[in-house]
Amino acid sequence: MRRLPSLPSRAKLLNIAETLAIGAGGGLLFLWAHLPGGLISGAMVAVAIAAFAHRPVGLPPWLAQSILVMLGISLGSVVSRDLVQHMSAYPVTIALLAASTFCATFGSSLYLQRMHGWDRTSALLAGSPGALSQIIMLATERNANVPAIAVVQTVRVIILTAGLPLLIAATGLASQPPPAAHPAIAAPPELAGLVIAAIAAALLLRWTRFPASWMFGAMLASSLLHGTGMIEGGLPEWLRGAALIGIGALIGTRFARIAPKTLLSHLAAALGSFAVAVALSATFVAIVAATMHVRFGDLIVAFAPGAMDAMMALALTLHIDPVFVGAHHLSRFVFVSIATPGIVHLFGRPQDDLDD
Repeated sequence: MRRLPSLPSRAKLLNIAETLAIGAGGGLLFLWAHLPGGLISGAMVAVAIAAFAHRPVGLPPWLAQSILVMLGISLGSVVSRDLVQHMSAYPVTIALLAASTFCATFGSSLYLQRMHGWDRTSALLAGSPGALSQIIMLATERNANVPAIAVVQTVRVIILTAGLPLLIAATGLASQPPPAAHPAIAAPPELAGLVIAAIAAALLLRWTRFPASWMFGAMLASSLLHGTGMIEGGLPEWLRGAALIGIGALIGTRFARIAPKTLLSHLAAALGSFAVAVALSATFVAIVAATMHVRFGDLIVAFAPGAMDAMMALALTLHIDPVFVGAHHLSRFVFVSIATPGIVHLFGRPQDDLDD
């Protein structure tokens, strides 16, 4: 007879509460200081500091999935016909994003090999932006340096999540939020229907093994309902803010799995490879900005070599076009998931060397 899953212990519940409280405190502090992207960035920094202080921070899968669904609903609620009209530019920019990802991966890999003496397999996997869980699984299978890869990937996400809001604010690209940035609250019956549709779509995509199914399923359902005018308004502002704090806290908990000694030993490699990846990505952003009519702020977030959930959350809090950013980060996720195993097989260490 199949056993029912046990309820979380009191200690685990206290750890969850502590993680959320720390994240909320950091997010509200950054918001009070009027820092751009304050809720997500503040929560991430606060929880990361707590992780370094050896606090037992962490969020269970069911709560992480709930946060991603709320984020997806919020992203979809700002979709309008005007946003969808700009989709004609997507094939060209997505092709350039693929080229950017390819160059950033090989550029970062070359840097790690030449400057830090990494083996080719570990360097290629560390240089591949996004799809962290797939990268770690592949690194384990190939006997690569998993701790070093995790440090490089995690530091990249942390820097982008904390730094992109400051960059966009400093350049004035987030100074004029559109009216859709503060959507009305949906009526209770519509809100209930929106949540049910979002969960159903997320479960359907999860069944088909679609990447980032919880967030993109909820976003797809919310976008369809709002884009067709079937539902007006979205989640209450406090619930939207809670989702942003939750995403920030979720990113911050990544440091709980990395020992400080491991982080420090690979920090220079992480910062150097990040600089190379950003420089190469910026080159492609400049090409698109010079040749196409796309908002520069949208391009920066869409081409940023960071985690998809973090970049989508930033798109929401910085009033960036979520459709444009979502299409590009999903394309990057698929490209990395499909291409990276082949790239590692062709250019990494021979399998015979890995088995020695």
